[in-house]
Amino acid sequence: MDCVGAAARVAPRWRNVAGASRTGRPVIVPGLVVINVAIFVLTVVQAGSLNRNFASGLFDVGALVPVLVADGEVWRLVTAGFLHIGPLHLAFNMIALWIIGREVESVLGRARFLAVYGAALLGGSAAVMLFGAAGTPVAGASGAVFGLMGALVVLLRRLRIPAGQAFTIIAVNVAISVVVPGISLTAHLGGLVVGALVTMVLVHLGVSSPHRRRIQIAAVGGIVLLTLLLSTGALLLL
Repeated sequence: MDCVGAAARVAPRWRNVAGASRTGRPVIVPGLVVINVAIFVLTVVQAGSLNRNFASGLFDVGALVPVLVADGEVWRLVTAGFLHIGPLHLAFNMIALWIIGREVESVLGRARFLAVYGAALLGGSAAVMLFGAAGTPVAGASGAVFGLMGALVVLLRRLRIPAGQAFTIIAVNVAISVVVPGISLTAHLGGLVVGALVTMVLVHLGVSSPHRRRIQIAAVGGIVLLTLLLSTGALLLL
């Protein structure tokens, strides 16, 4: 047994392209889907309506309204990412999260996937704070999902796999954001940029360094801090 333990300590561990150990099948994405669906059901029950669930109390306290964030309700920067307006909005985001998210999680690993998802969610909120209408409520996981789209493109290019289909998916979704009224293109683009940036950090920084994980944590933390500072800067303009 001592010999086996010693061998395990000196044997090289399998690492993926982001430096994570093998983690098995995705579990974060199914968990996120369950949470989003459960919150949607709760809003439907509160509002007494499937299509007008935005009339629920959870939307009153959780949707992203820049002017209310300026009044100190900063939790809205996060909670808005778990609220959806109507079943189609929910279905679109959850299908995209399920299809794209599982691919990204299987490559990055669970912790790094959460870092991308969370940072992209905050990136979408920061973009709304900077460029959105001060009194218009915004909700949905779209910013985080767009962040996963950006992550997918970065991963495909890093693995030298053609990314043409991924670019097409992003282009179609951006077009939908422009054509369909009531969709926040600003949040989508903010999430897209931040998700891609965080993934670039995870797969390119510190590749040959024994302190790669620390470098990743510091860099991702810096990006998250920047998004929060941008949101704070937006507060001064409201």
